[in-house]
Amino acid sequence: MDRTLTLAVPAAILGYLLLSPQAAMAIQSHGGPEGLYVHQMAHILFLFSMGALIYWLRDSGLIKAPGWRYVQYGAFCLILWNIDAVLGHYLDGHGSSFVLADEGSWSARVHFGSGSGKLVALYYFTKFDHLFCVPGIIFLYMGLRRLLKQV
Repeated sequence: MDRTLTLAVPAAILGYLLLSPQAAMAIQSHGGPEGLYVHQMAHILFLFSMGALIYWLRDSGLIKAPGWRYVQYGAFCLILWNIDAVLGHYLDGHGSSFVLADEGSWSARVHFGSGSGKLVALYYFTKFDHLFCVPGIIFLYMGLRRLLKQV
């Protein structure tokens, strides 16, 4: 098979996907309280697990090695991500200044009342959880890659 054709097909598919965007479904909502409770408990358990990892790394002195230091930074970012996510899910379920319409569907929307500027800003900030999660995963990757090079 021709190498040019092998590269052209994936490039054409990627180009099509980039140049024909659809509506972005940016807000994930949880239908029913049961799913949200379990989801919140998972965030809290993960938060404490990352805290225990940081404690263990510091207590054993492993953070002197650059690989483990990056793992610690990743765990800290994931702690921040879990705090942000728990707060965001809490606001989803207890917002008196805003209403979630069509919750649990692909077309969920948020309707805000008047005079809730700080709450709106906090609500939207909690939806930017990737600002903590992505760096956490990158630090974790960098740490594991560095540890693998030492082996």
